[in-house]
Amino acid sequence: MSNAGEELVDIVDQNDNVLYQCARKEMRANVLCHRAVFIAVVNSAGELLIHQRSAMKDLWPSWWDIAVGGVVAAGENYDTAALRELDEEVGIAGVPLTPLGMGTYCDDMVSVMGKCFVAKYDGPLVLRDGEVVATEWVSQSDLQQRLLERNFLPDSRELLLPTLQKLWNEVTM
Repeated sequence: MSNAGEELVDIVDQNDNVLYQCARKEMRANVLCHRAVFIAVVNSAGELLIHQRSAMKDLWPSWWDIAVGGVVAAGENYDTAALRELDEEVGIAGVPLTPLGMGTYCDDMVSVMGKCFVAKYDGPLVLRDGEVVATEWVSQSDLQQRLLERNFLPDSRELLLPTLQKLWNEVTM
C-alpha cells in the first residue's frame, strides 16, 4: 500500500472506454472515473464476508465493506483484477467467480465503473496486504444490523447490495 498512489489506472468514459492512464493519486484528487471490482464472498451457510479496511486506505479509511475488491490496474481486465484482489486482501485463490453485473457509482469522493462478482468460499482467510484489518461472517439479518451500526462503503452498497438481497430472497446462497 505504501506506493499505491503511484500505481497507474485506466480512466474511462460512461461506456467503459479507456480515455487515458494516470497515477492513482491523480485519479483520487480529481475524482476521475476508473474501473473497480466488487466481490461478495459467501459461505455454504449463506453468510456474507464483511471486512474493515485499514486506517491507511486512501479513501474511506477504517470503514467496513460488504465486498472484497478494489481498483483495476491500468491494462488489467476486470476478471483478473477480481482474482488478484481476492488473493491479496483475504488470501482466497483458485475459487470460481460468478459475474453479477456492471454499474456506475459517483459521489463527491469517487467515480467508478464497477463489475460485481460473487465467490463461494468456506476456507481460511489470510489478511495478506494490510488493507483489511478485521473480518466477520454475517447472515442477512446480521448484515442489516451492521449496516445501521457502522460506516460501510457507499459504492459497494449501491452496486452490490441490491443483487445480494435478491439472491438471499430467491434462495439460500
